[in-house]
Amino acid sequence: MAKVIAEKAQEQEQSSVKMVEIKHTRTMQDASGKDVEVVDYTDVKLVDEAISQCEAHKANLEAQLTECEAELADYIAIRDAE
Repeated sequence: MAKVIAEKAQEQEQSSVKMVEIKHTRTMQDASGKDVEVVDYTDVKLVDEAISQCEAHKANLEAQLTECEAELADYIAIRDAE
């Protein structure tokens, strides 16, 4: 799944609150077999909320990467042991 992120236009231009629109897309094939992008759903959030969620997701992924690297090192050590 991919995301298309854009600033959400405000109805009142004087509003200092910025919003983002996030379209969650995926690739499917149409009847002729060509790939087409389909929007599954759309989120609208405060930009600060989106940033906070993304930072939390990034921290989680970094922790998973650290665990994966340690696991990989263990596997390589077992493979290379004589």
